[in-house]
Amino acid sequence: MNDLLIGLLSALVATNPPAAVSNLVQKKTGLSIPVADVNDPVERAYRQLMADDDIAQAEVDGWYKERNRFGGTQTDVEKATLNLRIKHRFEPIVKGYEDFLAAHPNHVNARIAYGSFLNDIGEEPSAEVQWNKALEIDPKTPATWNNLANFYGHNGNVKKSFEYYAKAMELEPTEPVYVQNFATTVFLFRRDAMEFYKITEQEVFAKAMGLYRKALSLDPENFKLAAELAQTYYGVKPPKFDDTNATRQAELKLADEALAAWRAAQKLSSNELEREGIHLHFARWQINTARYEEARKNLAAVTNDLWAASKKTLLTKLNSRESATTATNVTVKAIESPK
Repeated sequence: MNDLLIGLLSALVATNPPAAVSNLVQKKTGLSIPVADVNDPVERAYRQLMADDDIAQAEVDGWYKERNRFGGTQTDVEKATLNLRIKHRFEPIVKGYEDFLAAHPNHVNARIAYGSFLNDIGEEPSAEVQWNKALEIDPKTPATWNNLANFYGHNGNVKKSFEYYAKAMELEPTEPVYVQNFATTVFLFRRDAMEFYKITEQEVFAKAMGLYRKALSLDPENFKLAAELAQTYYGVKPPKFDDTNATRQAELKLADEALAAWRAAQKLSSNELEREGIHLHFARWQINTARYEEARKNLAAVTNDLWAASKKTLLTKLNSRESATTATNVTVKAIESPK
């Protein structure tokens, strides 16, 4: 137990809070786990263990927030003090899981939960061990396949993660998180997806979009899902034609589809910051398709300082494109109407 705690502590204070170890995928775990008899004393002990886990992680997360609120650089003594505090707080959780699994080694849900705890605190290899043991005990629990897919995607074995997400979806086709994680991994690791599925990059984007749409159909009120679907349009390339007008129409068609996706996401947004962020996406597509007046209106709707840098970049791009277009139009007009 002590070796495990010493190992995990090296990753704690120097990184993000335990609940945000990786931004690769959502990494939601413990989903679609069969519900057992709550009156069973073993199940009551298991549920108490998970409750203790949640309370401990929430406390540690609070310590991180408290530290970050004061800002500044921590001294070595302060880091060591926080490390020791975390060690003491997590010790009974580690012991609780290990004691429970020593008594009930085939308890799949407990192994999944312990793996999730280890994963959350940055001890990912140990989490993989627990999830693989859960898989050996019961290969029909989809949460295990999803969690291992998350692990492999984050640790370099992306092609294996594709297989594991597909298996999780096969076992539980109505769980949107599995589909969303799969879509995100396909989208982020396009080269691996091209090699694994033997498809082109544009076909990879189409596959990711299809997965996001499936996930959104299962969870239609999910803003993050809708935004991720809209985000994939940035990778799509419109077809090119010999006819300039046909190429222009293809570009406009793609932009209209992307704008529609962002409008759908905007309807699901829950706060003004999210809505202003979507105005930036509107403007970006409008600038790229020479709809400068519309773009300027959308940028004017962005007032939060958190978006100031992005707004400034887009305004610079808008002014540059607009000036270039004006100059081109003047030149063309001069050629068509010589004195």
